[in-house]
Parts: sequence; C-alpha cells; structure tokens
Amino acid sequence: MSIKISPLDPAHLTLKRLLPRLQQRFASAISTHPDDWVSFHTRLQQHFPRLFLLLKSLYGTQYDFYYHLEELLASLLQSWFERSTSLKTLDSEREARPDWFLSNQMLGGVCYVDLFAGDLAGIRRSIPYFKELGLTYLHLMPLFRCPQGENDGGYAISSYREVDPRLGNMADLTDLAAELRQNDISLVLDFVFNHTSNEHEWAKRACAGDPECRDYYLIFPDRSQPDAYELTLREIFPDEHPGAFTFFEEAGGWVWTTFHSYQWDLNYHNPAVFTRMAEEMLSLANAGVEVLRLDAVAFIWKQIGTVCENLPEAHAIIQAFNAVARIAAPALIFKSEAIVHPDEVARYIHPEECQISYNPLLMALLWESLATRKVTLLNYSLSTRFATTPGCGWVNYVRCHDDIGWTFSDEDAGHLWLDGFGHRQFLNAFYTGRFPGSFGRGLPFQENPKTGDCRISGTCASLAGLEKALTEETSAEVELAIRRILLIHSIILTIGGVPLLYLGDEIGTLNDYTYRHDPTKTHDSRWVHRPSADLSRYALRQDLAYPEGRIFAGLQQIIAIRKNNPVFAGQEIQMIDCGDERVLGFIRHHHGQRALILANFSELTCNLPANLLRVYGQGAAFVNLFTGQLLGKENIELAAYGFSILKMMD
Repeated sequence: MSIKISPLDPAHLTLKRLLPRLQQRFASAISTHPDDWVSFHTRLQQHFPRLFLLLKSLYGTQYDFYYHLEELLASLLQSWFERSTSLKTLDSEREARPDWFLSNQMLGGVCYVDLFAGDLAGIRRSIPYFKELGLTYLHLMPLFRCPQGENDGGYAISSYREVDPRLGNMADLTDLAAELRQNDISLVLDFVFNHTSNEHEWAKRACAGDPECRDYYLIFPDRSQPDAYELTLREIFPDEHPGAFTFFEEAGGWVWTTFHSYQWDLNYHNPAVFTRMAEEMLSLANAGVEVLRLDAVAFIWKQIGTVCENLPEAHAIIQAFNAVARIAAPALIFKSEAIVHPDEVARYIHPEECQISYNPLLMALLWESLATRKVTLLNYSLSTRFATTPGCGWVNYVRCHDDIGWTFSDEDAGHLWLDGFGHRQFLNAFYTGRFPGSFGRGLPFQENPKTGDCRISGTCASLAGLEKALTEETSAEVELAIRRILLIHSIILTIGGVPLLYLGDEIGTLNDYTYRHDPTKTHDSRWVHRPSADLSRYALRQDLAYPEGRIFAGLQQIIAIRKNNPVFAGQEIQMIDCGDERVLGFIRHHHGQRALILANFSELTCNLPANLLRVYGQGAAFVNLFTGQLLGKENIELAAYGFSILKMMD
C-alpha cells in the first residue's frame, strides 16, 4: 500500500533531493528508455515512503544513512532498466491481480534438480510431466554454487549469481524460467539471506583482511561478545558445534554461525549488507524467478540480551525487501520459512511482508491425527490459527525436504488436556516405528538422548505405512497406506492457499537408505527422504495394478476437482464439529459457492448423521464431487480414511 505524506514529510523531502541525483546518474538510460523511467518513477513515488521509514528505523542513526539510501535506489533503477520486457509485462499483470497465487488453479511441486532430473536441461525436458500433473508452481531446491561435500543440501551459498556447474549455468536457468512461464508455471527458488557459505567471495575477502567484507559478517576477535550473546541463545545444531559461533584462524576470530560452521551469518546491522542482498534478490527476479522462499527468516537480526529470533527488526528487513520488490520487480512475491511457534509463524504473513508462508502446523497435525486417529488438536488449531491477512495465503504440504518437527502450540495442547512434551515423545516413537502397532517407518533427526527430543525424517509413503505394508506383503495394509497418503494430500488440496507436493510422493516413493554409504550425508537422516527419481516407478503411474498407479490416479482425481471448482480458491474456511473425534470437517466458501469437506482419520468406517447437511447446507442439496451422487436425507458413510467433497447445489 502507498503511504500518504505531506510535502514536508522527511520521506518526501528525501526523495525530492535524491531524484535529480538519480536522473543525472542514469541520464543516458532514461533518454533511451523514457517509458521505463516513468513507470519506475511512479512506483518509487508510491512505495518509497514505506521503504524510507523501514530503513530509517534500522539505520537512521548511522552517519552515512543517506549515502546508502542513494546507492540502494541506484541499484533498484539499474535492475529495472535491465529487467526484460516480458517480465515487465508480468509485473503489470500481477499488480492488477495481486492475489493471483490464491487461484484454485494453483498447484505447487518441489524437487532437487539433480535428484529429479539430473540438471536444468532435464528439468526443461520434464515440463510435459509437470503439466500432466497439473503444476503451476515449481520450487527448485538450492541450485547455486556451493561447497563440495557438506553444504546443507545447497543452503550454503557460495554465489547467488552462479548455478552449480553440474546443473548448468545462469543462462540455462533464465531460459528455463522463461519456458516455465510460457507453460503457466511460476519458478520458485530459495533466497538464503541469513548467511553465505565460507567460500563466498565476501567471506574469502573478509579472511584476506578486507575491512568492507569483514563488516558483512559478525566476526569477533575474542570470546567476550560471543559469550554475552550465548547467555540467551539456543543451540540449533549442538552435535556439530556448541553455541552459535565457530573459531576460524584465517578469519582471525569467532564467526557467527547459527547453523553449520560453514554458513556465516550476515551482519544486517550494516546497511551495505541490505543493499548487496537487495541486488542479489533482484538479480534472481530478473532471471525470471517469481517466488522467493525466504530461508531462516527468524534469525536475521541479532540483538544482545535476546534470543535473536523473530525480533521486530527481522520483520522490518523483510518488509524493506518487499518494498524493494514492489519498486523494481513487482511480480515477485515472498514465501516465509519459519519453523517456530505458530504465533510467530503468523507474524510474517502480510501483503507488505511475506504474501505466502509455509504452514508447518498443518503438516505436523496431519501426521498427529493419523497417529492418534483423532482430529481434536487439528480441528482446534485450524479453528484458531488458519486465518491469514486478506490477500495472503498458506502453502500447505504433507512434507518437504526438511524434517518434521512437532510445531503445535503447547497452549493448544493444554486446552485439550494434552501434555505437549509427552505428546511429542509419543509422536516421535510412533513415526520411528518404536511404538507398538505403529505403521510409520521414519528415522529420528537430531535426536537428543538426554531429553528424548528429536524430529522425524521419512518420505510420505514410508511414514504413512506403505514401506511396512510392502515389506510384510500385506495387501490390506497396502490399501490402508494408500488411503492415508491420499487422505492427507486431499486435505492440502482443498483447505485453501497453495497446495505443495514433494515430487516423488505422487507415486509413493519409499525411504532410500543408501545415503548411509555417503560420508557427507550419513550423519543427516533427512537424506532418507531425498532419493533420486526412479524412472521405472514413474513408468507405473498409469497402471492401477501398482501402488504408484493408484496413488497417482487418486491425486489426479482430487487435483481435477480442485481445478474445476472455484470454491477452492482463496483462503476462507469454516471448521465444523462433526460429532465424531475421528472426522475432520470444514466448509470452503468462495464467491458464493460452498463445499463441505469430510475426512475420516481412522481405519474404521464412520457414519455421520444426515442432519449435518441440513445444518450446514441451510436446506440446499449437495452433490458428491467424487461420485456425482446427489445426497438426500440418508446418513453419510465415510470408509476407512475416506474423504468426501460435498458441493452445495445452486
């Protein structure tokens, strides 16, 4: 949104002073491309006040604030002049329809380039498959140059402008983005902006003594300040290094490394870091990236005496990046990644911050409901926590490249007389197969033997029981596992926002234990659910005699229902009480259409009274979108792990 200001407002006066300087610096480009200058000037007038206020709150006390502000605006204008005509057309389209990502046509997919298709050329060859599946959003996991060996799955970036040469180059990436766009598929990449790898040019120059680059990071000559910070910090990966700092002799001190020792945290107290990272962000936008997943958003601002997570300044930085995008790449939107308390996750979601956000709470509680055969906690949490700011939405998924953490609120659990700690212990035991009768075959990740705390790794199929069923050659268990897989995917496809499939789950890919033979991966159980695509299994996707075919066909059916019914656009949802703790019920409504969704989270048949239709249909008739059957006064039967979509007739 634009901010109305008076002619005497500092933002207005600052822009009035800076505009002639920009015009002078870019006189040649402005004379050559006057229309581009006009459109940039219009957006700058609209969004600069917000950008100014945010940056002033962060850096306004620094003596060189206005110098950095001018350099930032120059970078924005340079990026705008370099932006392609086709992307500028997309900018105009997205400005006219800012909630484009909430369409019922949206369907996301995520994969590693090398594991799914070998390289970027292989991804281009896979576009027909993406269209067969129905994707309109493709998230490619980190694909930029990074250290060989351990690199946190690519999240240790050595260059934001160089593709890993094993995958291709920047020209390949730009061409891929253009071809995806021509096929109505938006390219999504990660923006790892909390840290770089220790092999990034900035880090190398810092080690060589370059004072400018040393100030890009947080490097301390002794332990006095690190010790003061660590009084209030939590350890993220204590097995690798204690605390949040690593000593590097070549850097001459202790470097802030929140995650892995080869990932150096950036110093956002330095306004030059904001400008440099804005330039990196816009270079990705100009390569054709339409959505940036903002990695580790909670950690980007450090303040002594705090936990250095989710601080107000972290939100201000993201909002400032958002304003930068609105000025120089309006088609670009942000997706937040914050695996923290649900209250904190929600604070990143706003049209002026992150328009969409991962929904780790829904992921965790889908698995919780499968384990307990009860939807009580899921229903309560969705009733109180699913709503977002208008114009924003959740990205809903059943798993991702990362582990599953039980991120539900202890307050929510306590409201339902559940002990949060004890319940997490149960879920960890259940999904590692340690609980009697469990169907899950996951692995513990970052298990702490002292506290019993851990997270869970595993593919959807292995966690849902397909691995166990196939190992034991039990056809009835195979059937139940397939139903569980389709059930939780049906929820994410109908509940509102953007559904996201981890590619491989659509054919029931199982755990891959070969990662244990790779010394760079053997300590990280998350690689068990990051297998290479098995073409022989993909070839079975049309054969209903195999689990691959049945899962693929089931997903195609629900995807088609989603795309053919505008009621599944947007985010509006009403949770209902079905009178059975095994059954989740909710109503979707959009532009005058209504649909009642019912999901049975148990292996027992559930019968619901026909009165549900009268109460929530307000006397209207319903049609079952799976069968085409009109529903009358009879009770509603849900088979084991059954899922029904009942649309209200006009």
